[in-house]
Amino acid sequence: MFTKICGINNKNTLLCCEKNDVDFFGMIFYPKSPRNISFQNASFLQKLSQDLKIKGVGVFVNKNINELENIIKNLNLKYVQLHGSENKEYIKRIKKNGVKIIKSISINNNNDLNEIDNYKDSDYLLFDYKPLKNELPGGNSKSFDWNILKNLETEKPWFLSGGINANNITQILEEIKPPGIDLSSGVEKELGIKDNQIINNFVEKLKYA
Repeated sequence: MFTKICGINNKNTLLCCEKNDVDFFGMIFYPKSPRNISFQNASFLQKLSQDLKIKGVGVFVNKNINELENIIKNLNLKYVQLHGSENKEYIKRIKKNGVKIIKSISINNNNDLNEIDNYKDSDYLLFDYKPLKNELPGGNSKSFDWNILKNLETEKPWFLSGGINANNITQILEEIKPPGIDLSSGVEKELGIKDNQIINNFVEKLKYA
């Protein structure tokens, strides 16, 4: 199973994730998010990760495509997560920059899985809680009915996201068996602030679940 922790914005947390063999760290470029990262900070973390095993992921929501391409180039990003309503043409153009695409799909019911067919050019899928109009695109500490993903048939590797924490990871692994998990608020002591001890405890539970 591969793991991704999103909303990383400092060296201390990044090194904790590396120590715990987390595969990906997400840097959120979305001003409305409490986990929004500056370009300067992202550049520092991305350069730091070049000598680590963990891989940086730029997370964007309906970003102007020209601005996104500039960020990819200037940060030397290899992974981009699209967490908005980006279409297949948008994805095809971004992939020309030599990055791998993680495309989020918001889930409320079984019909939402039909969206998978729209993202055949993505490299990974990420299934998350479908936000209400007044909520953020992600990081709401809320989960959907994970049973929707039972017996999911797709050739693409995918992440389960939304409300994952140490209290439910065992259930997730036993019942859903996702290839990957993505979490953010589940390892925070308060909104937008990661806690190394919570990360350590979560990964420990993940290993022995």
